[in-house]
Amino acid sequence: MAVITKSFSVKTKGDTDIKNITPQVGDALKEAGLSNGILTVFVPGSTAGITTTEYEPGLLKDLPALFERLIPKGDDYHHNLTWGDGNGYAHLRAALIKSFFTVPFVKGELILGTWQQIILIDFDNRRRQREIVVQIIGE
Repeated sequence: MAVITKSFSVKTKGDTDIKNITPQVGDALKEAGLSNGILTVFVPGSTAGITTTEYEPGLLKDLPALFERLIPKGDDYHHNLTWGDGNGYAHLRAALIKSFFTVPFVKGELILGTWQQIILIDFDNRRRQREIVVQIIGE
């Protein structure tokens, strides 16, 4: 078994910006040259998350609307009182979806559904450059 770690950067606008990172994850897997195993995609930080969905225009509107209903930006959050940075909602949204996603691969290909993509969601209240870490375990 080999363990290979790759990374890439993604520029975001913040404010629940959603990026399809499936191509970059696939590139990392190809560069690793492994055939079978699992890989984990991870975003360091506490105001962004990694998950999966169909990356299409309707869901790109539905997901931010869902998060706004569940964890509104304008509510009062204790985090904002502590730090004064106004992004308490971003931390809560990121905690809800988590900072990682694990997917198997076979014959060098990610095992994803036809309409399933790996996405990064940046919830922070400012633009960011996110470093994405891909750790691949396989043979």
